[in-house]
Amino acid sequence: MTDELQPEADRTAAAPERPRFTESLTFRVVSLSSVWVIAAFLVVAGLISSLYERTAQSGFEAVVRAQLYNLINSVTVDETGTLSGVPNLGDLRYSQPLSGWYWEVIPASNNTEGRLASFSLGPRKINSQPTELAPFDMQYRRDYRTEGLDGETLYVEEAEVVLDQDNHAARFRVMGNASVVQSDIAAFDRKMALYLGFFGLGSIVINALAILYGLRPLSSVRQALGDVRTGRSERLKGSFPAEIRPLAVEMNALIDSNRRIVERARTQVGNLAHSLKTPVAVLLNEASAIGGEKGRIVGEQGEIMRRQVQHYLDRARVAATDGTIARAPVGPVLERLLKVMRRLNPAIDFEDHVDGDAASTVFAGEQQDLEETIGNLLENAAKYGRGRVVLRLRPAGAESFGITVEDDGPGLSDVEMAEATKRGRRFDERATGSGLGLSIVADTVLQYRGSFRLSRSEIGGLHAEVILPRASDAPMS
Repeated sequence: MTDELQPEADRTAAAPERPRFTESLTFRVVSLSSVWVIAAFLVVAGLISSLYERTAQSGFEAVVRAQLYNLINSVTVDETGTLSGVPNLGDLRYSQPLSGWYWEVIPASNNTEGRLASFSLGPRKINSQPTELAPFDMQYRRDYRTEGLDGETLYVEEAEVVLDQDNHAARFRVMGNASVVQSDIAAFDRKMALYLGFFGLGSIVINALAILYGLRPLSSVRQALGDVRTGRSERLKGSFPAEIRPLAVEMNALIDSNRRIVERARTQVGNLAHSLKTPVAVLLNEASAIGGEKGRIVGEQGEIMRRQVQHYLDRARVAATDGTIARAPVGPVLERLLKVMRRLNPAIDFEDHVDGDAASTVFAGEQQDLEETIGNLLENAAKYGRGRVVLRLRPAGAESFGITVEDDGPGLSDVEMAEATKRGRRFDERATGSGLGLSIVADTVLQYRGSFRLSRSEIGGLHAEVILPRASDAPMS
């Protein structure tokens, strides 16, 4: 069972969740502009299609109507009341069978006889609409649509005309193939959709490129801030647009202000340490001079006080340097600590598992904090281990690394692991120390927004793992 000794909010800060692409400003601007472009092109396409369809239909109907008038002017009746005439409407489609273009003249009064029809219609007949469905207007004209000889849709212009003074009347019908017009409109819509689609896609691409180019300075600011955070630069450098330049100036002013605050805090911490060093040393010396049981008690309490003071001074120093530019190579620090531990604990076998790539890791923090954190873990493992301590260095994400220390000692129970990081908590009163080691580790890691976990080791004892921030220009594979 693993006990992670870090608040939830700090764990989130230690390993920030990578923002989803849909949360980016670029995605929002590009998507909204693209939606607008698509909507605009759809509206434009609908308007153009509607206008073209209305114009095509109006032109088609006007042609059929003009041919109706031409047909009326080409037909007469003879003395017997028989329809006569050789209409020529000037369109070869009226001569092609089943072309969908027909004309017909039939009697509309009892004193009129005969029938005239285009060659394309011949003796076949096309039913007309009942007057109830398509009534004549005041000039005895009407129009309607009906089915043609070949299943096509016909547009019919029809009129009843009195041909002479004897009231010989005839019904004139001119029919045009409306399906051809609909096919032309559909073909126009397809071509328009193709052209507008290419144009719209090009507009979206150009718009996206323009937006990306316009937002590019924000990436430069982010890179400059990353350089400051990782220590590659002390200020925001670069040529920024007029809209972003004031932000860069304010950020540089904030960095300078933080640097002055840090220096002032370090000075105050140093002064406090200097002022407390002498009184604590006097207490320890006096305890040695007193001797006996009372001297031993005073000495032990004085040592605990010295370590507690040092502990709080370390916390203040870490808090003062949090977020400032600090870097420390991890490999050399671990090598020095292991060398010291092997010399102080010759009976313990210290194993280290650090490959070449991991050895080049750079800690984004103070070297002293790294030495104190790992040193406390190694010291604790050597104190309670029976003969074996294992140290491992591994990558733990894009901006962090992990160090684990394991021993083959008795370990801790789940309840004891939860209590282990409390100040002064000791589970073995026979062992030397103040019980601050794991507490110092937990507090130091917390200040760097890392994480500290305790669990059962596979080799029998305690498994301690710390996750710390890594300088981004020192990659781990």
